[in-house]
Amino acid sequence: MLWIKAFHIIFVVTWFAGLFYLPRLFVYHAMTEDELSNERFKVMERKLYHGITMPSAILAVGLGVWLLVAYHWWQLFLTATGTVFWLYAKLVLVAILIGYHFYCGKLLNDFKHDRNRHTHVFYRWFNEFPVLILVAVTILVEVQPF
Repeated sequence: MLWIKAFHIIFVVTWFAGLFYLPRLFVYHAMTEDELSNERFKVMERKLYHGITMPSAILAVGLGVWLLVAYHWWQLFLTATGTVFWLYAKLVLVAILIGYHFYCGKLLNDFKHDRNRHTHVFYRWFNEFPVLILVAVTILVEVQPF
């Protein structure tokens, strides 16, 4: 089971790398004024999202579900032995992160069709959101505060 956990962590790291870099590309793409750069950013964003971020997300979530099943997570929820509120909170944050991931895909599609409505300032703030999720999930998993 340690191999599954190790690969889960590896794919979480690569998923977050994509979620950190894609909005940063959006920042620069939103500032682009020439067609050559516009097309270059479209290619970079598409390859990052579909080639790295999406496969990493699928594998991270899939391996996470595998770990939940292997560790009989449903018994933790059904019994009063120990506090597992940290696990509830982590799963909620993962669900929010998945929503963020798919919203990035929507923004990618907007750029692809030249329908971007946001400024580079929006994307600079948008880029910070996964950092908050990463910090919160790491603390929940390692400290298990409640």
